[in-house]
Amino acid sequence: MDWKLELVPVPVTDVDRAKAFYVEQVGFRADHDHRVSEALRFVQLTPPGSACSIVMGTGITEMRPGSQQGLQVVVEDVAAARRELLARGVQAGEIDVQPWGSFVAFSDPDGNTWSLQQLPLSA
Repeated sequence: MDWKLELVPVPVTDVDRAKAFYVEQVGFRADHDHRVSEALRFVQLTPPGSACSIVMGTGITEMRPGSQQGLQVVVEDVAAARRELLARGVQAGEIDVQPWGSFVAFSDPDGNTWSLQQLPLSA
């Protein structure tokens, strides 16, 4: 039986600001934005090429905004991904090269942190 991680909550203070950041600046696809009621709004966004999405909104999680730390996505070329983020106004860190991959860190307006990873070439 497969177990597939499909949805990760990201706690934010301002849903519209966060949605704009992830879609317009980071480049995620907006899949759903549905207001069920005044107490429940479901916004699902997906990184390009990913099978796993993030969800934010009203009534989604009790986590404190900015408390989601260390989300990681794998990219083919971390330098190119960093250039894209910088061109879109995202403050991305320098490339950190480690034996297990090369990484670039960034955070959303609430302080939720992300890391882009380029896997090392296989020996």
